[in-house]
Amino acid sequence: MDMVSKRKSKKLVGVIGAGSFGTAVANILAENRDVLLYARNPELVEAMKTSRQNGHQSLSNRIHPTNELTEVADECEVIFPVVSSSGFRDMMSQLGPHLHPYHILIHGTKGLDFPNGQLGKKKKFDPDKIRTMSQVITDESVVVRVGCLAGPNLAKELADKQPAATVVASHFDEVIKEGQRLLRSDRFRVYGNEDLMGIELAGVLKNIIAIAAGGLSGLGFGENARALLVSRGMVEMIHLGKAMGGNVQAFVGLAGIGDLVATCSSRFSRNFTVGYRLAQGETLEEINATMEETAEGINTVRIMKRLADYYKVRAPITSTLFDILYGDLKVEEALQYLMKFPFHQDIDFL
Repeated sequence: MDMVSKRKSKKLVGVIGAGSFGTAVANILAENRDVLLYARNPELVEAMKTSRQNGHQSLSNRIHPTNELTEVADECEVIFPVVSSSGFRDMMSQLGPHLHPYHILIHGTKGLDFPNGQLGKKKKFDPDKIRTMSQVITDESVVVRVGCLAGPNLAKELADKQPAATVVASHFDEVIKEGQRLLRSDRFRVYGNEDLMGIELAGVLKNIIAIAAGGLSGLGFGENARALLVSRGMVEMIHLGKAMGGNVQAFVGLAGIGDLVATCSSRFSRNFTVGYRLAQGETLEEINATMEETAEGINTVRIMKRLADYYKVRAPITSTLFDILYGDLKVEEALQYLMKFPFHQDIDFL
C-alpha cells in the first residue's frame, strides 16, 4: 500500500444527507470504514446518536452523526453528497469554502439544477444553465475529482441488505477506484464508467419514465403496457440525453436500463408513487404535501419539457407528463394520446 492509500485508509468517509438513500449509503460504507453522516436538522442528529436509528434503518456503530458541515470537510477526504437537487447548490455553497483540491466528491443525487425563476413560459430559456450535480460541485468549490453514484439502488432494498449493484462514474480513474474500494461488498457490486455526463443523465431522466409507469399501474394496466412504456421511454431518454451531451452507451447499461426497470416496477420508488397517486385522483399539491422525501422527477419534467421544446426534440412522454403535472390533462386522457402517437420506428437512435 502506497503512502497516499495509507493516509486515506485512516480517514473517515463523509455522507451529506441523512435521507433514506443517504443513510443506506452510509451503512454500506460503514462496512469498510468509519463514516461521518451529516444531517441539517440538529434534533435528528441527536436522535440518531441516542437511538442508533434513522427512520426504519438501524445505524451501524461505525456511523457518527454530525450537524457540522465543516467537520465533514475537515475529517473526510472522500465525501458522498446525497441531498435533493433543490438544496444541492445551497449545500455546496456552504461546504465549498471548506473544501480543497485533495477532496473527492461522489454524489448520489439524481436531479438537475436550474434557476426556478427561468422556467416560466415567458422567460428566455438558456440550456447552458441546466447543471448536473457534478457541475454544481465544480461551480461551487475547487474540487476537481468528482464522480456520481447511479444505478438501480432502491433505498429500502439496500437497507434490507438485499443484493444490488451500482455505477461509479467519473472522468478520473482514481475516483472510480476509490468509490469501488469504499462501497464494494459481498452483496453490493460496483461498476466503473468514464462517461460522467451520460451516467448522470441516465439516472436523472429515468425518473420521468418512472412517474409515467406509476400512472399506468394506478390505472390498473398490466405488464404489456409497462413494457411498451419502458421501451419507448428508453428511446426518449436517449434523445433528451444526447441533446444535453450524453452518449447512448450510458443509457443501455446498469445506470440506464437497469435503473429504469427497477424504478418503473417498484412502489418503493418515489417517482413511481407520484404517478400512481396521480392516477388515483390526487393532485400534485396533495402528493407533495404528504411525501417525506423529494421525487426528483417532478422538477426534471419541467426542465426537460423546456429543453425538448428548445431543441425540438421529440419527447411525447415528457410533454404529456408536463401537461398532467402542470396543466389540466387527466391521466386517462394522456394514455389515449400516447397510444395514438405516430411512432413509425422501434429504434431510431443507432
